[in-house]
Order: sequence, then C-alpha cells, then structure tokens
Amino acid sequence: PPQPVQRTALQLYRDCLRLVRHIAPGHSPKSVALSHMVKGEFRKGRDEKDPQKIEALKANAVRALSNYMLFESGAKDAKMSKAMDRNVKDAIASQPQKQQSSSSPPQKDN
Repeated sequence: PPQPVQRTALQLYRDCLRLVRHIAPGHSPKSVALSHMVKGEFRKGRDEKDPQKIEALKANAVRALSNYMLFESGAKDAKMSKAMDRNVKDAIASQPQKQQSSSSPPQKDN
C-alpha cells in the first residue's frame, strides 16, 4: 500500500492551486487549463471513502506536480531538455508496435 501523504486532501488541493498560480500567473490560457485540470481531478475523487484509494489519489497528485515541475525546469535547462527528449524517444522506441495499423478494420473470425 502507498505511504500516507502528510497533507490532507484539502491542503493538497490548495497547494495545487497555489502552484498553478505560481507556474502560470493571471488568467492566461495555461493558467485556466491547469486550474480546470486540478479542480476536475479533485472533483472526480471527492466521493471516495476508501482510505487506501484516497492515499493513492493524493500520492498521484503529488507525483503529477513533481513531474510537471521537473518538466518545466527541464524546458528551461537546455542540457536537461535534451536528456528528457532522448529519454522520451527511447521510451517510445521500446514500446511494442501494434500488429495492425489503425486504418485497417479488424478482421472477424468465422
């Protein structure tokens, strides 16, 4: 089971919205999109009662914020940006290719 995140869901929600204001101040399209995403994700989990699922959702929120901050800082650092691009290309190249192309219809078994 995931380790408990030391923030309540409400504290984490507020932290996320503060971070959005820090990343994209004002009412820019980026700010609006990030705010809607944060609010939507928390809205999806607001009726969850299972403590383990709540902890998993909180951990996912923390991980997403960490990943976003890493991505943002990588975009500003040329060396890190280059390494991130290389890792993404490697990850895509290592994924198995689909058997059929998406443009051909699936064949039925008779």
